[in-house]
Amino acid sequence: MRRSALILRVHRTTVDRKLRYLAQKSRLMHEDLLKKIGTDKTVHLQFDDLITTEHTKLKPLSITIAVDAKRRFILGTAVSQIPAFGHLAALSRRKYGKRKSTHKEHLYSLLNKVSPFVDQAAKIESDEHNLYAPAVERFFPHATYFQYKGGRGSVVGQGELKKLRRDPLFILNHTCAMLRANINRLIRKTWCTTKDPRRLEDHLAIYIAFHNHVLLNK
Repeated sequence: MRRSALILRVHRTTVDRKLRYLAQKSRLMHEDLLKKIGTDKTVHLQFDDLITTEHTKLKPLSITIAVDAKRRFILGTAVSQIPAFGHLAALSRRKYGKRKSTHKEHLYSLLNKVSPFVDQAAKIESDEHNLYAPAVERFFPHATYFQYKGGRGSVVGQGELKKLRRDPLFILNHTCAMLRANINRLIRKTWCTTKDPRRLEDHLAIYIAFHNHVLLNK
């Protein structure tokens, strides 16, 4: 955003306002798209989480992504705060205190939001995260649900594409890799970081409109 302001010779506040404006337009475009496909409901849904950060790796964020695996539409995303994990967990608690997780709340919110556009007898796939099965049971009780063990990431997809002969979640993982490649703040090694999760949500909304209306129409 700072570089955009520098190149265009405008104030950073102007870029921030334009980001929010374009995000709102993109959300309206997405609502129209969902209405159009409302009668032709998703019969194959895949969902998972992509991990990014809020300013520092000690403050991770999770982006839940739901994809129509047959038509490759991004049906929706949800950004949630999660505590640091692994070898950074103790350091994060010392520096920032106990970090609340809003992952379950936003996961349920996303599945509730997309459920009207998913066939109740749909095939649903995800990895083996312990929150997923209860969520699917709640919002899609008549669906056929499959969970798969995650694989090692390949370098070419920044960890999202997997080193598997046949990846059952390839469409979802390919979409996640495209998000990392096209949204600079999601690139693993970057100087562009999210300072405000709301701006990440705006950036995602703009990319979703581009992905669904431009890339898929090619």
